[in-house]
Amino acid sequence: MHTEAIGWRENGAVWILDQTRLPGETVYLDIDSIEAAVEAIAMLRIRGAPLIGVGAAMSLAAAAKRAAEARAVQTASAAMEWVESAAARLAAARPTAVNLGWAMTRMIRRVTVMREQLPAHDAGSTLARMLREEAQRIWDEDAAMCGAIGRAGAALIPPGTRALTVCNTGMLATGGIGTAFGVLRTAFESGVLEHVYACETRPLRQGARLTAWELARCDMPGTVIVDGAAAPVMASGRVDVVIAGADRIAANGDSANKVGTLGLAMLARVHGLPFYIAAPTSTIDPRTATGAGIPIEERGAHEIGVPNGVSAFNPAFDVTPAGLITAIITDRGVLEPPYERSISEALSAVAAR
Repeated sequence: MHTEAIGWRENGAVWILDQTRLPGETVYLDIDSIEAAVEAIAMLRIRGAPLIGVGAAMSLAAAAKRAAEARAVQTASAAMEWVESAAARLAAARPTAVNLGWAMTRMIRRVTVMREQLPAHDAGSTLARMLREEAQRIWDEDAAMCGAIGRAGAALIPPGTRALTVCNTGMLATGGIGTAFGVLRTAFESGVLEHVYACETRPLRQGARLTAWELARCDMPGTVIVDGAAAPVMASGRVDVVIAGADRIAANGDSANKVGTLGLAMLARVHGLPFYIAAPTSTIDPRTATGAGIPIEERGAHEIGVPNGVSAFNPAFDVTPAGLITAIITDRGVLEPPYERSISEALSAVAAR
């Protein structure tokens, strides 16, 4: 099942559901240039680590088609230069989510491997076709990974479970049904999930606006709580499990996710609750040894309404140490400590496919 947050137009452009307008308005935007795609990613019109990767890949293909129609890319060497430059601009749009750089590297690799098929003249149309095919594969694979994550995670959810989650990790954040939300949705459809508590989530209240919107669309029973209420909700015994997504997972299992996730992991440990991270293997960054190496994006003070003359610290993410994570739910199954070993084995299995 693919996401409903992105798709292709018949003319080759990409449409996205503008998530900054939800839940009050349903607005779709067309993307057919690198500039438009960078703006959409940076302004969180399209968001969520897996969907950013999917969306950037699709936008790269759409922009290539537009460049080909304008005859801006003629030779094979010009095609390579164009795709490398465009991919670099997209990859720089947001720093924390590893899927963005991963997808751009994969798109470049596709063209590099197939370079001999680029004609000496009028290479643009062939380039656009190559990128469109690879972008579709990335989207299809992400949708399939979401389904696998949902099934693997739902197996960990006992009947009558009440879960707490943070941010938005459903179809608005991925190429399919979601990561952490995909687990909850699958568990609900299996009849074992009783209730979802969704943290409001800073910045931009993505839990209150987006996760609540998805809960309503899926007819799942849920309650939005302000971030500061997570502690009393856990202390009162109303939560059985905490599950979150991730934007980047280091080789040792340290996981970056929306700010507030670290606090939830610490609270879960205090209250004896399992704390799970759910993410596709494409979110694992083996080149980053620990969470200390994960760049953390900071957002502007205007997003939290700070008056002029007062400074603000508005990080979009924090890093949860591997020692606080009960297990990492992936498309390759449930990874357990020690994560250096289980992550390495999972990535080796992916490479062997």
